[in-house]
Amino acid sequence: MAKQLLGGLTEADRAGRQHVHVTFVQKAFLADDGRLLLVRKSAADPYHPGLWEVPGGRMQPAEGLDEHIVREVREESGIDIEPGPPFHMWDWLMRGEGRSRVRAIAVGRICRPLSRRLSRAHQVPGDHISDVRWVALDELAEYPLIPGMDQAVEHFVRLLRRGLTDSLSA
Repeated sequence: MAKQLLGGLTEADRAGRQHVHVTFVQKAFLADDGRLLLVRKSAADPYHPGLWEVPGGRMQPAEGLDEHIVREVREESGIDIEPGPPFHMWDWLMRGEGRSRVRAIAVGRICRPLSRRLSRAHQVPGDHISDVRWVALDELAEYPLIPGMDQAVEHFVRLLRRGLTDSLSA
C-alpha cells in the first residue's frame, strides 16, 4: 500500500508510463438525399493522409458542445448545421511530442444540414482537408476511411436505413 500513488498507480506504473493527454472530439454525421458528407485528409496530414472521414475535430477549452460541432463543420465543409444527438462513441491513441500520446475520445452526432453547398473557403490551416463531398451510401465502400471511422459510419447508415435518424434528432 505504501507504494501506491494518487490514482492507484504504483511506482512501477509511473516509471514505465508515457504522458497521455486526453482530448474530446466530435464528428458530425450528415445525410442528405441518400448521401453522407465526407472530408478527405490531405497528403500532408500527419496521421491519415488521403483517407476519408466525416467532418469534426477537437474541441477548444472554452467552446460549448453545439458551438464546437457547428464551427468544425462550417470550417471543413462550408455547411451550416443543426446539431443533433450523440449516437456513437469511440477512441484512439495518437502520438504526441516525444514520448507523449494523445487519447482522443470521440462522439458521433446526428446533425441536420441547413445548407448543402460545399465550400472549403472557411478552412483553417492545419486542418489538413483536401476534399469535401456528398457520397452516395451505396458508394461508401469505395472511400477508404480513417481507422475507427468505419464502425461509426456503419452504425449511422444502419440507423439511417431504418429511419431512426429523424426520430433521434427530433
